[in-house]
Amino acid sequence: MLRTLITGSVAYDTIMVFPDRFRHHLLADQLHILNVCFLTPEMRREYGGTAGNIAYNLKLLGDDPLLMATVGEDVQPYLERLDGLGIARDLLLRVAGQFTAQAFITTDLDDNQITAFHPGAMNFSHHNHVTPQLGAGLAIIGPDGKEGMLQHARECAEHGVPFLFDPGQGMPMFSADELLEMVRLADYLAVNDYEGKLLEEKTGRRLEDLARELRGLIVTLGAKGSLILTDHQRHEIPCVAAEAVLDPTGCGDAYRAGLLYGLARGWDWPTSGRLAAVLGALKIARRGAQNHSFTPADIEARFRSAFGYSPWS
Repeated sequence: MLRTLITGSVAYDTIMVFPDRFRHHLLADQLHILNVCFLTPEMRREYGGTAGNIAYNLKLLGDDPLLMATVGEDVQPYLERLDGLGIARDLLLRVAGQFTAQAFITTDLDDNQITAFHPGAMNFSHHNHVTPQLGAGLAIIGPDGKEGMLQHARECAEHGVPFLFDPGQGMPMFSADELLEMVRLADYLAVNDYEGKLLEEKTGRRLEDLARELRGLIVTLGAKGSLILTDHQRHEIPCVAAEAVLDPTGCGDAYRAGLLYGLARGWDWPTSGRLAAVLGALKIARRGAQNHSFTPADIEARFRSAFGYSPWS
């Protein structure tokens, strides 16, 4: 089994719930003078960040992820949480004079989200380096400081560490040439449907064309499941029914953790995608990105119930 390096943000999420629908308050012909206020009587602060969320899910699966990120002076509660979870934090670099990354997320009744994100210490992610001494056999380059993402992708390629490129909400930071370089260096690419369209617009390349240059291109489609494209095959992965649909925050990260778990074990694409779907269903039934819990045995039972077999058998 390969040990997985998780790069990206470690962040605090302030999550607010708007008990209405954004579309009732946004006038399409008035967006150039947008000035709206959403009353959010429900608010909570959660642990999050793409790297933190993925590491959390991998730990629940029984993995021992390598979590690499830059954090701020206010990180102590998060460090104590990682200690309690048994997730090593020796690759977290604390940056003086900076806040840990902060996301302020407002979700409406249709599960649409409006997010404001303060990167803080994340902008210093290039101070961390991917080296052979880390012992990683697989990596994910997730949303992080721009310079850090480019550097970590190049370092993974230089040291022969296969990686999944997950540009996420960081995609607007990159030029077309930079995105194409990251894709060229990567072994795998993961986007949601919106990010996939944005990637096509920015690069002038269709996802199907990019997939021919990768070992796998994954597109998550929300309630429609997900799609995995390889050079010669197209795998349609169905959603797994959730006990409840409460909060989409962190579902994409849970899905990516399932993918990485399968990739590290050499599973085929349908099986890895199905595990990812199981994790997404478990996550969406709980509020926050790191409040769902399960054991490896729970996951195996849920997988077998949904798909009629177990990849662990």
